[in-house]
Amino acid sequence: MRRITISLLFILVCLTWGTTWLAMKIAVETIPPLFATGMRFIAASPLLIIMAWVTRAPLLFSRGQRLFQCAVAVFYFAIPFSLMIYGEQTVSSGLASVIFANMPVAVLIASKLLLKEKTCKLQILGLLLAIASLAAVLLSEAKETSRCHWQGALALIVALIMHALMYTLCKKRGCRVAVLTFNALPCCAAGLALIAAGWLLEQPRWQDFSAGSIGATLYLGVVAGVFGILCYFSLQKKASAFQASTVFLIFPVIALLLENALYGYTLSPVSRLLLPPLSAGILLTLLSRRHAPEPR
Repeated sequence: MRRITISLLFILVCLTWGTTWLAMKIAVETIPPLFATGMRFIAASPLLIIMAWVTRAPLLFSRGQRLFQCAVAVFYFAIPFSLMIYGEQTVSSGLASVIFANMPVAVLIASKLLLKEKTCKLQILGLLLAIASLAAVLLSEAKETSRCHWQGALALIVALIMHALMYTLCKKRGCRVAVLTFNALPCCAAGLALIAAGWLLEQPRWQDFSAGSIGATLYLGVVAGVFGILCYFSLQKKASAFQASTVFLIFPVIALLLENALYGYTLSPVSRLLLPPLSAGILLTLLSRRHAPEPR
């Protein structure tokens, strides 16, 4: 029964994360990025707050960690997620997922720098292989396709780095809170701030919002923002850190296949040849890891 539960959770997480990237692409078709991200969080936060209340999970971090809770709202939610959806305006959803599949690599680097964690030679080899392969993929896509602009790729890489740093800082500060506590209020605060910023800076026109973009935004908030997060943390509790982290190898494949099936987009031939060494590099960085990286 335990194996069935782990397998089911693994499949659900892979499907949720694999479809998230295409949903962001659809959301930003008619909704400006800041406003779309704010809508996403506003859709998710009431459910998270209600679930926290029902399960009696505290909404506030412990004393001494509440300033860090504000930092989570800004540097884990508001800025990185806005950068992700901004990046998807000029980068294909499949390539965006490939970039974020390198989260274990980014966490390994951040842990080495901030926590002075020991790393084995195989992990260092995997880190170098993954970075070199990703760089080659980005160069190939920029050269051979029109769906990879450096601004969008850079925005996604910065978002990746920020998530890795926040995850590592949580460990460094010994900030142990329930998943609902970590997400509920920071998500709500980020949503309100982004709605206000988007309204002032982007001046969105409600009449221009398509049903597809609104539906994609709600999907990002409710399914990815609530269901996906809870499934991933449940997976972390029931499976080993290594097993949970292999999700990062699977969800880009789903994102790439989905984008190709719906829009006929695919990576360049050179980039497709680089995916196996990239995956091998990510896999090597997961060796001997004690904890799995946090979800996006």
